[in-house]
Amino acid sequence: MPLTVREYDAFCGGLPGTSHVVQWGGAHVWKVGGATGKVFAIAWFERGHHPAITFKVSDIAWEILREAQGCRPAPYMASRGMKWIQSFDQPGLSKAELRQYLKASHAMAAAGLPKKTREALGL
Repeated sequence: MPLTVREYDAFCGGLPGTSHVVQWGGAHVWKVGGATGKVFAIAWFERGHHPAITFKVSDIAWEILREAQGCRPAPYMASRGMKWIQSFDQPGLSKAELRQYLKASHAMAAAGLPKKTREALGL
């Protein structure tokens, strides 16, 4: 069973220093570091379709997930050399796995913020 939009937003919103915006045709975009911060998760939820949840990954996770059933290199981002994965179809990732990858994506994005910003956010 995939994450619902409520579960996704609640989980991402529970991570420190996050902000949320709906943009790009209805995508739920989560950033760390405020409205001008770094994106760590993007999701599209369309009735009758498996949610498409996109997140940044490590080099090792990229090698594992890019060919995993229900996952793919994230459209647009991966074509530009960024290591982002999209869980988009069955079986995809379990809720627990997805939460782990979203948390790791948040940590990677936060690490890219200026030290002063990280300190101000308690990261």
